[in-house]
Amino acid sequence: MENTDTTERAGSAMRLPAWLPRSVFLGGIALTAALFVWGGWERRWIADDGLIVLRTVRNLLAGNGPVFNAGERVEANTSTIWTYLVYAFSWLTQARLEYVVLGIALVLSGGAIVLGMLGTGALWRGLGRRSAATLLLPAGALAYIAVPPARDYATSGLESCLVIFWIALLWLLLVRWSLRPPTTASVLILAFVAGLGPLVRPEMVILAGLALLMIFLAPGTWRLRASIVAVAGAVPVGYQIWRMGYYGLPYPNTAVAKDAGGAKWGQGFTYLWNLVGPYWLWLPLLVLAVAVLVTRPWSGAGAASGTEGGSAVARLQSRLRTPGAVVAVILVTGLLLMIYSLRVGGDFMHGRVLLPVLFCFMLPIAVLPVRIPAREDWGRTRSTALFAVGAGAWLVTVIWAISVSNSSGMPNGTVVGKSGIVDERNFYALNTGHAHPIRAEDYLDYPRMRAMVEAIANTPDGGLLLPAAAFTYWDVVPPPEPIPEGGAGHTVYFLNLGMTSMNVGLDVKVIDQMGLAYPLAAHTKRLDDGRIGHDKALYPDWVVADTGMVDIHPWLPWYMDEDWVADAKVALTCPETQEVLASSRGELTRPLFIRNIKRAFDYAKYRFDRVPAYEIQRCNLVPPPPVEPR
Repeated sequence: MENTDTTERAGSAMRLPAWLPRSVFLGGIALTAALFVWGGWERRWIADDGLIVLRTVRNLLAGNGPVFNAGERVEANTSTIWTYLVYAFSWLTQARLEYVVLGIALVLSGGAIVLGMLGTGALWRGLGRRSAATLLLPAGALAYIAVPPARDYATSGLESCLVIFWIALLWLLLVRWSLRPPTTASVLILAFVAGLGPLVRPEMVILAGLALLMIFLAPGTWRLRASIVAVAGAVPVGYQIWRMGYYGLPYPNTAVAKDAGGAKWGQGFTYLWNLVGPYWLWLPLLVLAVAVLVTRPWSGAGAASGTEGGSAVARLQSRLRTPGAVVAVILVTGLLLMIYSLRVGGDFMHGRVLLPVLFCFMLPIAVLPVRIPAREDWGRTRSTALFAVGAGAWLVTVIWAISVSNSSGMPNGTVVGKSGIVDERNFYALNTGHAHPIRAEDYLDYPRMRAMVEAIANTPDGGLLLPAAAFTYWDVVPPPEPIPEGGAGHTVYFLNLGMTSMNVGLDVKVIDQMGLAYPLAAHTKRLDDGRIGHDKALYPDWVVADTGMVDIHPWLPWYMDEDWVADAKVALTCPETQEVLASSRGELTRPLFIRNIKRAFDYAKYRFDRVPAYEIQRCNLVPPPPVEPR
């Protein structure tokens, strides 16, 4: 059977020019990557959450450290590498931050497609598809770039482009590792890249862990295994120790604010269908998977699986360094990432956190091998039927991709409905009046933003800015007298951190109700029925008490209660709360750094009640006397 297959392949190979399969493959890569970059450019924007990253970069460039507000050590960005990547290129180019982000994002997005398709092409060629009669056509990669959220988050200022780039790079390295005898250098490079996963994004530890476990258990010496552990762990472990000491947390503050360990399965399935349903996303996955299974492009060939004899352990180890094991790792990763996303309830941005899942599922079918039968076999043999299946699946995928790419995205996506999920790009384009909101000042046309800038300019003494019910002004709670020379400084309390913080100076403190950049809010309990990703809401009474602003009427806004502010002042004296706040606000001495390392996991789990009176009871504190009416 194998000899017949080889003869048939040889006969078929003579029917196509030798240069054609390679040209089709490389041309398909170039075309798909170019379409993705072009699509990303056509939908270019920077999200409010993307601007949050730039506030930290501004502080880094100003010498204040990797913080959101100077003087308070908060890791407000989920991706460590993304933050420092933007910082590095901003420092090197001295270009405007928004344009630096846009350039990096488009390069990484296009690069992810190139690396992913190269890896899949190497997979099929390594499995015996070296025949000049087999064309490797772009398939799964086309399906990925056709989905509107994939092109939305090709830019956006968030780390989505970095995540898929890292996945694609690791995929390519794993495929090559499985197909040829690896050198020590290639294994250690692979281990180093895999080890970066948690710093790309915390949940990428799933793929990083599976990949490292596979190469660690594969045949090799114990000296090599020790080197794998050392090289893979050097950067993430070193950073983890520094993170715990510097920030007082074992993971970014965003995970505390969003309670990433919580379970919201119902919302998670709603989020999944919100992506899959409008685009019939199951169709290309199903069609391409069936085509691969039916045509069996790996049959009759494959990478050497190692020793056939020996112990069961040796045979199992030899199977780890095979293309099949690599494919299994990437598919299992996609499944586990999907389960994790379902568990935490997904996200409020349409499709965003499921893009890595989709990318993992698409990688093994990023290109589809379609074998051209010999001329004499057309219409008479099984090879013709297999060609029809492969070509038909590719054609269905292309037609589907064209149809989906012309869709407008999530239906009614600009309205925050019951699900809480929004087509974020269209939402901000509509509410700012800019088709491509990229620069910070583009967001001055968002409700309240110009009024915020004016309120700061009109209150030189400083104060706490609270969003009023009307969009045309802010309530400003003044600082107590005496006012220091130059003013007491401003604090802005608002949910949209990015547009707010990037339109004010670094001397203005910007904090939020859910705690992405505000530890006090981050450590409140999650609201069970809150909007996904926004299910914490600290009452402003705490902020008045925390910032030390005037706490009585008429200087307090009419809707605030003096007794609540007085209760919040007492509640803030809770020893556990004070210790948690000191982990990020206290002077970073050696004793504090060591204490933070020891207590980081306890600080991450700490929660308090957002109702000041209940918090006083929880901490067994003495309530303040009622404020006398004036």
